[in-house]
Amino acid sequence: MDFAQYRSMDATAMAAGVAKGDFTADELVSAAADRLQQVNPEINAVVLDLSGYAPRQLEAGLPSGKLTGVPMVLKDMDGTLAGVPCTMGSRSLADWLPEQNSTLFERYRSAGAVFLGKTNCPEFGLVGVTEPELHGPTRNPWDTDRTPGGSSGGTAAAVAAGIVPVGHAGDGGGSIRIPASHCGLFGLKPSRGRMPLGPTMGEGWNGLSTPHVISRSVRDSALFLDIGRGTDLGAPYPEPPGPRSFVAALDRRLRKQRIRFSRKTQLAGDMAPDNLAAIDDAVELLNSLGHHVEEVDLEFDRETLLAAYLTICVAAVSHEVAATEQKTGRAPKANQFEAATWFVYRLGQVLTARDLEEALAIRDSFTRSMAQQMQGWDLHLTSTTAVPAVRIGELDMSSIERTGLSGLRRIARFTGTATNPIYRSLLTQLSEQLMAPNPNTETANLTGRAAMSVPLYWNEANIPIGAQLIGQPGGEAVLLQLARQLEEARPWFERTPPL
Repeated sequence: MDFAQYRSMDATAMAAGVAKGDFTADELVSAAADRLQQVNPEINAVVLDLSGYAPRQLEAGLPSGKLTGVPMVLKDMDGTLAGVPCTMGSRSLADWLPEQNSTLFERYRSAGAVFLGKTNCPEFGLVGVTEPELHGPTRNPWDTDRTPGGSSGGTAAAVAAGIVPVGHAGDGGGSIRIPASHCGLFGLKPSRGRMPLGPTMGEGWNGLSTPHVISRSVRDSALFLDIGRGTDLGAPYPEPPGPRSFVAALDRRLRKQRIRFSRKTQLAGDMAPDNLAAIDDAVELLNSLGHHVEEVDLEFDRETLLAAYLTICVAAVSHEVAATEQKTGRAPKANQFEAATWFVYRLGQVLTARDLEEALAIRDSFTRSMAQQMQGWDLHLTSTTAVPAVRIGELDMSSIERTGLSGLRRIARFTGTATNPIYRSLLTQLSEQLMAPNPNTETANLTGRAAMSVPLYWNEANIPIGAQLIGQPGGEAVLLQLARQLEEARPWFERTPPL
C-alpha cells in the first residue's frame, strides 16, 4: 500500500476495507510504520516505537471489531499498557512499567486497534506546549518551527503528519482541543463521566480531565466515542444521557442551533487578530447554514475563576509527583523533575485543604452560573486558542520558574490567614505566562461540558486556527452533528501539511 492510498482513508474507511478484504491489517500497519520512520525524526511526535508490540497483536490474531486493523497511537499519559513504559513526559518515570491495561486502552484493543507507538507530552500534561526535557520538543507538521500545542501535542502531530488517522489524547484544560486547533484537526472533549478512567483512577484533576481522541474526520471521533464510552466498575460519575450510537446520530437531522459567541478571551491574555478573524469566519459560516448566531459574552470574575482553576491543577499535579514514589519506589527529588514541575509540587505542599475546597466551590458556582447563562442557547463559540501556534521555545519556563520560586520564598515567611492571599497573588502572576496563549478551553473542563475544536480557518502563513464550540453536559451528539455539517460545508480532510 502506497502512502497516497493510506492517507486517503480515515480510520472508519480502513476498518471497512479490512472487513471487506480490500487490504489487510498488516498492509495498514506497514504503511503506518513506514510513514513513522520517514517523518518522526523531523517532528518527534512518537517517543516510544511499539514496533515490537504491534506485530505481537497481529500474530496473536486481531479481535473482530469496529477497529480491526486500524493503526493508532497512544498518548504517553492518560492511560497505560501492561509492561509498556509510561513516562508522562517525566524523568522520574523513565523506567516505570505499569502492571495493567487501562480500561480505555483495553476497549480499543478489544475492538481490534493496533498500537503503533506512544506520543510525546509535557511533563504530567502541565502546559499547553509539548517540550519536555525528557524527550525534547514535538514540532508542528504545518510549520516545524512551531509547537503542535499540548498536552496531546505528540498525538496531534502524528495524526497531522499522516502517521495514523486517529490518536488517543486527554483533556484537562484544553489538551485535546488546543493541539487539534494548532494542527488542523478535529478534537472533541467529551462530557464529564462519558469516558472511563479505570481501573486505577476514579477521576482526573478533580473531574476536569477526560480522555478521547484527535482525528482527521468527524465520523472517526464518533466511532471512537462509541467504542470507548461508558463508566467502568467503581467510577465516581454516571455516564450522562446520550444516544445509543454517536455514529448513528451523525445521520440525524440537526435542528437550527442558537449559538452565542464571544470575541473576548476567557481566563487570561488578549485575542490575536488572526484568532479574531477565525471567530468572524466561523460566525459567517454558521449564519450561512441557517443557525442563529449572536454575540453574547460569558459573565464571570476572571481572576477568581483563573485562581480556582490553577489551584485545582496545582493540587492534582502535586499529587501526581508524590505518586511517583508508589510507582517507582523512589521518593521524589528535585533532579528527577523539571524545575517548573518541582515548583508546582512544592506549591501543592503549601496549599491547604481549605484552599482546594474553596477552589472546588468556585468551580461548582461557575458551573451553575454558566448553566443559567446558557438558558435559551445551545452552544457557545470562541476561538479555541487566543494566538496561533507559538514558536518552539517561545514559552520558555525560566521566567516562570524565577517568579514561582521567588513567590514560594514569600509564602514561606507567612502562616495562617496570610497564606491564601499570597498564594492567589502568585497564581495570578504565573497565569499570564502559562495560560495567555490558551485561555479559552478551561471553562468547559470546569463545568464538565462537552466541547470541540473544528478546523475551519488557516491564516496567511498557512497555520490552522480552530473554532471552539462549547455544548451542553452530555451534548456530544449535537456537537458531532454540527461538526459533520461544517465538515461538509468546508471540507478539511484533504487539507494536509506540506511535510
